[in-house]
Amino acid sequence: MNEIERLIETRRDLHRHPELGYQEHRTAGIVAERLRAAGYDVRTGVAETGVVATLHGSAPGRTLLLRADMDALPIQEETTHDFVSTHAGKMHACGHDAHVAIGLAVAERLARRRESWKGTVRYVFQPAEEGGGGALRMVNEGVLDGVDAAVGLHMWAGLPSGVIGVIDGPFMAGSIDFRIAIEGCGGHGAMPQETVDATLVASQVVVSLQQIVSRNVSPLDTAVVTVGALHSGTAFNVIAGRAVLDGTLRAFDSAVLDFLRKRVDEVVAGTSAAYGATYELTFGKQVYPPTVNDPAMAAVVRRAAAAVVGTERVRHDDSVRTMAAEDFSEFSTRVPGCYFFVGARDEAMGAIHPHHSPRFNICENAMSVGLDVLEASAATYLAAEV
Repeated sequence: MNEIERLIETRRDLHRHPELGYQEHRTAGIVAERLRAAGYDVRTGVAETGVVATLHGSAPGRTLLLRADMDALPIQEETTHDFVSTHAGKMHACGHDAHVAIGLAVAERLARRRESWKGTVRYVFQPAEEGGGGALRMVNEGVLDGVDAAVGLHMWAGLPSGVIGVIDGPFMAGSIDFRIAIEGCGGHGAMPQETVDATLVASQVVVSLQQIVSRNVSPLDTAVVTVGALHSGTAFNVIAGRAVLDGTLRAFDSAVLDFLRKRVDEVVAGTSAAYGATYELTFGKQVYPPTVNDPAMAAVVRRAAAAVVGTERVRHDDSVRTMAAEDFSEFSTRVPGCYFFVGARDEAMGAIHPHHSPRFNICENAMSVGLDVLEASAATYLAAEV
């Protein structure tokens, strides 16, 4: 089995056996075994199920952190390929199976070529990217100690197969999730005058929240306020006394995120008071900062990508930015970092569905592009003079 065949087989094996955040025991075991065989010093159990592997090059130099996320999502797979998930209700619907497979192949390449680069590689296989705060936990357990820079990749359904997306500055949004519980006074559907209709209040809150971006955020900034769920009521003839809304705030700037938090509270307070209701607003414990690429590190990746796929297949304009969030930002807010996309969309093979879809799939041919670009980026950075 050659390197590319093993790359694909690893991805398919992981796809068959998806594990949710902080449950990646099988995945972590495979990672640790292969990295030890490649000559890495391996630590397991970091942030519960994370793996950290360290390898030194031919001479002292800088330390580069490379990162792959390992967790799957609580989704029932609906694809028809021959390596579907064998775990009901769990699926690799965001490409993390490919990230691990690429990470192992890159780590093994760097080990084979360690005489050609200086410094240290620290490869981090991270649990719980999908909302579990795995990156921050790894940071708190010291994975960034002594690190000079960080690089990571994401297989991306929004770009054609093999196209690389990388820009300077804000690349992916920061995010905060929220819950609003509105308390009214329920009653008979025929007697609204005796109630405070929580469904009505919640509906007005949803409409009012949508005006924050259009009327309170500068048109020169980018922000999203989304209410993804609204739950109220039990029967057609009963006015609900309670409603619960769940949503997310996203922006490329942490100051804008802070403003959104403040403004949401003000809007909900005013709307609830106008209808005689009360409310409780809570924000999620896990806040992902915006992912902002360091220009010098982005330049390293762009040069490496151009050498692999050609300059015409490297996109570095605003079309590759996204309001999706990524906790790679926990690394890149602390050290110079670059996160980049590897296009994985292929209409001919049906890899057309978005991330987190039960039909999500990637063009596996793009994995070798990700492997080459990530390895070339690491080699370029480590070969440079300090």
